[in-house]
This record gives sequence, C-alpha cells and structure tokens, in this order.
Amino acid sequence: MGNMPARMLHLLSLLQSRREWPGSELAARLDVTERTVRRDIARLRDLGYPVQGTTGTIGGYRLGPGTRLPPLLLDDDEAVAIAVALKTAAAGVGGIEETAIRALSKLEQVFPARLRHHVTAVGDAVWSVQRPEGPRADPGILATVAAACRDSEVISFHHRRRDGSAAERRVEPHSVVMSWERWYLVAYDLRRDGWRTFRVDRISDVRPTGRRFDRRELPADDAAEYVGRTIAMAPYRYVLDVTVAASADVVRARLPAVVIERIEPADEHTSAVRLGADRLEILAQRLIALGAEFAVEGSAEALTYLRELGGRLVRATDGFHATPREADAPGPAS
Repeated sequence: MGNMPARMLHLLSLLQSRREWPGSELAARLDVTERTVRRDIARLRDLGYPVQGTTGTIGGYRLGPGTRLPPLLLDDDEAVAIAVALKTAAAGVGGIEETAIRALSKLEQVFPARLRHHVTAVGDAVWSVQRPEGPRADPGILATVAAACRDSEVISFHHRRRDGSAAERRVEPHSVVMSWERWYLVAYDLRRDGWRTFRVDRISDVRPTGRRFDRRELPADDAAEYVGRTIAMAPYRYVLDVTVAASADVVRARLPAVVIERIEPADEHTSAVRLGADRLEILAQRLIALGAEFAVEGSAEALTYLRELGGRLVRATDGFHATPREADAPGPAS
C-alpha cells in the first residue's frame, strides 16, 4: 500500500467516507478524467478492494463488503478517537468489551509512535464505569440499525413492548441515540404513520429491505431532544408531583431533561415538577438531586417508601457528629 499513488489513496479515502459516489464527482474531486477514475478503480479491485459499480441514471461506485477488511485511511485525530472509544467501550452494548480490546490491540500494532503515545496517555487517564445490571443492546443489531440510519434504508424488526408483548414494525430509521446507558432508535413508523422511539435492546430480527427513502423532517431540533421528550412523556409506574423551592431554570440545570415529565414555574423562586420512574429508588435519587426544599404528592406506596427511607437516614445519623474534614482530604469534583 505504501507504493500506491497519492491519487489512489485519496480515491480510497473518498470511497470510505460515503456510501456511493458518481464517477463524475470522483473525477472532479480528484481533478482527473472519468477514464482515469475507471482505471484507478480497476487497480483498487486488483489490490483486493471490493469496489462495486452502481446502476441508475448517473451510475457510480461504492466500497462494498469483502471477504476481509481493507486497510482504512485515518487521519491522526480519527485514529486517536477510535482507539479511545475502544478503550472505554461500550456502555449499554452487550458482550463487546473483549472484542473491543482485540480490535484495539490490532490498531496499536500499526499506529506510528506519535499516535501510540497519544492513545496511551489518554487511555491511561480515562476510566469507563459501566452499570453491570440491566438489559444491553446486541452489538450486531445496533450496527445494522445504525447502518440503516446512515443509508436511509427502510428496515423491519420485532419490537418487544414494556408489557412483554411483541409487534412487527416497519420504519424509516433516522438516528440512534444513547441516553442514560440505553440505546434508542428514532424512526418514522410506516404502519402507524408517525414518529416513534424504540429501545434497541428490545429489538430483534432486524431485516433491511433494500428500499431507500427521503429523510423526513424530525419534529424536534435534533434526535437527542426528541428522545428526551419521548422518555419524559412515557407512562411510568410511579409518578411524583413535587413543589420545589427553586426556579424552573435551576431545576432544569440539576436534573437531565429526560427525567422530568413536566416543569412549570410557580413564581420566580418556586416550580412545580412532575417526576416519573419505574423504580422508587430512582425517584428518591432525583429528589435528592434537586438540592432544595420540596414538598411531594404521590401514591401511598411511593410516599410510604420515601418516609421509610427518610427514617433510615435519620436513624443512621442520629447521635453522631460530623468530624472536620482534613485539609488534604479529597473533596468533591468542581
């Protein structure tokens, strides 16, 4: 690969950056004729790169799947980003940690010394704390869904609802979003004629259809905002109505948008907040995170849990006096 002309390296880089390229656009990017592009494509094929011709009114080329991965052309920033991501992989994705380590070891073998130093420095300083419990997305399904988003390809799959029942869905995938260690697919559901959010760990039997679509306008500024809004509107098992001695802006700053069902300013210094969750301990954590005085209304079960929790905290600290913290003791992060 070191003897390949610079033009062919540029051509390969272009083919890796986008799904399809018209021959005329490649020629313009490379400042050569389309005949030269065809000749360079033939040379790439001879070297084992699976470059496919595409049909249509214009026609062009794409880098297709092969029996083995061709060498990737990465700039320094891309290489470091991939290596660090592999070192910290991968929240909410099941069974990928060992695979990530194997992939990283292969990358580090071919990194030049300057990159190896950067990756080691960042990797040694970064730790990823994963939550051990809870469902995790299948890496193969996540990759297939993400590719369908990239290629604007309609997919079908089975989706398991919160009550355990499953339904067949056919969607135009838009984006994949990670929120609170869960992966979500934002898509337009063709059978229900509307936008939906799907937990990727509840998706199975994904089938690409080969049908392309023109992307619709998302009813939000971005996919992350849409997911946050959808999660906040979901029917939770437990709901608390909380009057907080803090402004709505302060509450928003202390709680992520995805955990707030509704927030309304009562006055300049008070706000009414609705919190929802499927577990009572999560609601307790969010109340503590408010960092202000509050009053709570909710179901008898929820209020009983909070009273018992408060009693345990009082009993645990009753009769004890706080000791001064040593000057050199580690304090909270600023």
